[in-house]
Amino acid sequence: MPQIPEKIHELTVGQLAARSGAAVSALHFYESKGLISSRRTTGNQRRYSRDALRRVAFVRAAQRVGIPLATIRDALSELPEERTPTREDWARLSEAWRSELDERIKQLNRLRDHLTDCISCGCLSLDTCVLSNPDDVFGDRLTGSRLLVERRADRHQGRRRERERQEAAEECR
Repeated sequence: MPQIPEKIHELTVGQLAARSGAAVSALHFYESKGLISSRRTTGNQRRYSRDALRRVAFVRAAQRVGIPLATIRDALSELPEERTPTREDWARLSEAWRSELDERIKQLNRLRDHLTDCISCGCLSLDTCVLSNPDDVFGDRLTGSRLLVERRADRHQGRRRERERQEAAEECR
């Protein structure tokens, strides 16, 4: 990994890419999303301050654990401009992301545990499908992988019809 002399306070996009391990195109993308910033020289070349190295490392670490770029951008916007994120910044932000990551882990575990059922079915037409209907919102009324879009009035009408069907079925018993 190339070392950048201390006396150099700004980096070219190539230097930032080489030092951070991120592709130049990724750095341009991060900049377009407001994750890092640069200034332009008179020759219209990008120059990044040294703190961009830590910000890129911060972005890449957050991405590896599944944090969306918009959330990363919001987190970085809380920091003063041209300030390198510190270990304390990372600890504070990662603590805030912990519950979101715990929920994702729970969803992935549920997916893993029920994936075999859906593979063996092939058409996702199980009465209760955790892939197409993860919270089983419609499982009492519908089967299959399609979820119907209902208007509020239709929902009330559907519930009423279902109650009537259930009452009729109970009377037949």
